Amino acid sequence: MAGIKTIIGLSFVLAIGFLLVILSAALFQNYLTLLVVATYVIAPLPNWICGRASNQDDFMESSGNGVIDFGRFLTGFFVVMGIALPTLLWHSEQIAGGAAAMSIIGGLTIYSTIISFTLFFHEDQDF
Repeated sequence: MAGIKTIIGLSFVLAIGFLLVILSAALFQNYLTLLVVATYVIAPLPNWICGRASNQDDFMESSGNGVIDFGRFLTGFFVVMGIALPTLLWHSEQIAGGAAAMSIIGGLTIYSTIISFTLFFHEDQDF
């Protein structure tokens, strides 16, 4: 069971991640790095949607579930895009190297906090 200290700690880490991404945009006066926030907010949605759409009543899971695999693929795509987008913008000289680094670190902090929230507050399903 996750307690109030877990909620406060994860919220603090999430705020630091958002602060890094916002500062990467504000300090270097280029707001393209804010696109990373959108990718990390959208990233968990395919897992959630495909997890709800999959057949939960199937007791024989030997054949695999394509819907869940597709959701994991899209989530991986968005996470990699959150890292690759600032790198691409830095490589094409649209943003500074410091802004790219702050954006990547902040984005990874945001996504890892979202994953931690889902792990700590996951409800077990009983049959």
